[in-house]
Amino acid sequence: MDRLPIHVSLLTPHQVERWDDFVRRCPQATFFHLSAWREILEDVFRHRTFYLYAERAGDIVAVLPLAEVRSRLFGHALTSLPFCVYGGVAADVDAGPEIYQALEMRAEALAMALGVQHTEYRNLKPVHRDWPRQELYVTFRKTLLPEVEANMLAIPRKQRAMVRKGIKNGLVSEIDDDVERFFALYADNVLRHGTPALPKRFFQRLKADFGEACEVLTVTDPAGKPLSSVLSFYFRDEVLPYYAGDDFAARDLAANDFKYWELMRRACERGCKVFDYGRSKVGTGPYSFKKNWGFEPQPLSYEYCLYKRDSVPQNNPMNPKYRAFIALWKRLPLGVANRLGPHIVRSLG
Repeated sequence: MDRLPIHVSLLTPHQVERWDDFVRRCPQATFFHLSAWREILEDVFRHRTFYLYAERAGDIVAVLPLAEVRSRLFGHALTSLPFCVYGGVAADVDAGPEIYQALEMRAEALAMALGVQHTEYRNLKPVHRDWPRQELYVTFRKTLLPEVEANMLAIPRKQRAMVRKGIKNGLVSEIDDDVERFFALYADNVLRHGTPALPKRFFQRLKADFGEACEVLTVTDPAGKPLSSVLSFYFRDEVLPYYAGDDFAARDLAANDFKYWELMRRACERGCKVFDYGRSKVGTGPYSFKKNWGFEPQPLSYEYCLYKRDSVPQNNPMNPKYRAFIALWKRLPLGVANRLGPHIVRSLG
């Protein structure tokens, strides 16, 4: 018997609830497939979005969120999804290849109409092994044990000693109602690394739009001085520490180590089953830090359709051509960097 026809449509406001209901129950979907990202990308970064969904017999069976990123410096792309580490098609477990084909054909037609140089799919796992791909990134995901102490003992000995050092130093973790302390630490941190900061209003929108699913945890010394902070997402039974920052003094006090332990402890007590340590570039400090926690890297399959370029774009700090820019950015006053940064980083995504 022939399968029922597939209809691909653009998301409209009155279909948002259906979209999110599908995302929350679809095993392939991630926090970044939720529809709230659409307005954030449009309002904060002024990127046009195209949220495609496939229906069969009146039911949503797959979604593909896309955003157009246009930059004189970094090119013209259709991405799923900028500022998100995961994206691509999220489909029902029993969806056949024709579902992917229908969405990808619609995305290709859109790419042709927009005249982009390439389309990027930020898949957790390979979909098209013969497509050009970016092999720079991995993610770190690990199952949490049911008991808090069991998770402490699962941390490798040397890293566990750093966590205990933070505890002995009398560090305190607190949940913040706003992003003020987080942003101050984050902005200073990224400047030290030579990277433009995202605008404060982006983080404010994350808190406002995602509510309790977006949480800021800040670590202070016994006197109350903020040392380290992390903005995390909660999705189904997962916790995803996503943006972070720390004071220069945090390292000597083991505040960064203590911060992630406190997040893990709180997530365990909350009933979370997966700790998603997030994306890192292979061979970097964050990559090594996460491995030291006993997490194993899992390659991310960022796949590309190239239209007006011959190779996969390398718009990341590892590209040698950006070294001079990074060195210059580190020398900017913080206030100047925070004013200029949003105009540059909106195109990096």
